[in-house]
Amino acid sequence: MPYALREALAAFRRAPLLTGLSSAMVALALFVIGLFGLVAYNIRRAIERVEERVEIVAYLRDDATAAEVALAHRELAALPEVLDLREISKDEALEVARRELTEFQEIFADLEVNPLPASMEIRLRPGSRNAEAVDRLVRHAAAYPFVEDVRYGREWLDKVFLIRRVGGAAAAVLGTAFAVAAALIIGTAVRIAIFARRDEIQVMRLVGAKDGFIRRPFLLEGLLTGLVGGLGAALFTYGTYLAIRYSLFRLEWVPTVWVTGGIAAGALLGVLASLASVHRHLRGV
Repeated sequence: MPYALREALAAFRRAPLLTGLSSAMVALALFVIGLFGLVAYNIRRAIERVEERVEIVAYLRDDATAAEVALAHRELAALPEVLDLREISKDEALEVARRELTEFQEIFADLEVNPLPASMEIRLRPGSRNAEAVDRLVRHAAAYPFVEDVRYGREWLDKVFLIRRVGGAAAAVLGTAFAVAAALIIGTAVRIAIFARRDEIQVMRLVGAKDGFIRRPFLLEGLLTGLVGGLGAALFTYGTYLAIRYSLFRLEWVPTVWVTGGIAAGALLGVLASLASVHRHLRGV
């Protein structure tokens, strides 16, 4: 077994309480990040499901000709933002209103003339369900002279986009804060280990050991501490997910790449925190 790995594992045996506590604190810090990530992911999925219902409705004038509508259909359907486009005739619009607006059945029954306009319902592709794409498509549809009005629920759509931006910013800020906390915890644990072995480090320096040789066991120790903490955080987060899903309400588990990234982030934080601590100590020796 290489010297660096042997010494890193020996550090766990020499001070199991310290290293276990360090891993537990890292797991706790990453667990909080994991819970926040679980919540953020499910909020994002909820917003995406709302965005899937985003559609633009272009209401047509009664004097619009079939040729004009067919031309607009071809041109709008060819736009890269458009997923599909469906034409709704006046009769279909009235039938839908009678089926969905049951409280107005008496009014619909007394109608002699259909007051509802024909329309084109436009659904957007994933990735194009944003304010810029919607505004661009609305302007394009409204430019046709036979289009009387274009509606897309601007107020609630703006709120959806705002929630998505706020959620992204909050995830970045809180994730960074907890990552820093985890790094400080690992760094403190490594500094304690370095202090406990300061005489051994000084002897190695006196016999000509290079800084890289001295540094490697501590880097591996930080790596293992962060890795164990990351694995623990993933298990705790998954357990919380199962408890919430089966006792409170349905949640979606985060993508595998998020879990892998969280474990890797724990290991990376361990290495970086150890590197900073060892570098500071060796510089002062």
